[in-house]
Amino acid sequence: MIPRELSETESMKLLASTPLGRLVFSEHALPAIRIVGHVVDDGDVIIRTRPTTTALAPSGTVVTYEADVIDPHTFLGWSVVVTGLAEWVTDALDVARYEEMLPRWGAAVADQVIRIRPHWITGCEFAGG
Repeated sequence: MIPRELSETESMKLLASTPLGRLVFSEHALPAIRIVGHVVDDGDVIIRTRPTTTALAPSGTVVTYEADVIDPHTFLGWSVVVTGLAEWVTDALDVARYEEMLPRWGAAVADQVIRIRPHWITGCEFAGG
């Protein structure tokens, strides 16, 4: 397995190809991780989360978002990490548009929409060789 660093463009294209990832943020001064659905829209990562994820208020909180697709048998695949500022999406038209785009999964109520504006994008592909 030979890891290959991905460009920001390649990384965002791969991130857009999968509907789920992990939101990493600080809650009560400790790391917290939530599995959430996402879409990539105009270079931003848009996620849906529960209203109880209050650690992200106020807007401007630094978060990390990670998604990957790795085969459990061959260990081949990719991983993308985006770090940037999170903000609540409050415009009713944007919220409605994102609600249509975002995947719905699981039984938990997740009715808040957050935009992550990337500052750092890194990606790695694990290919055979």
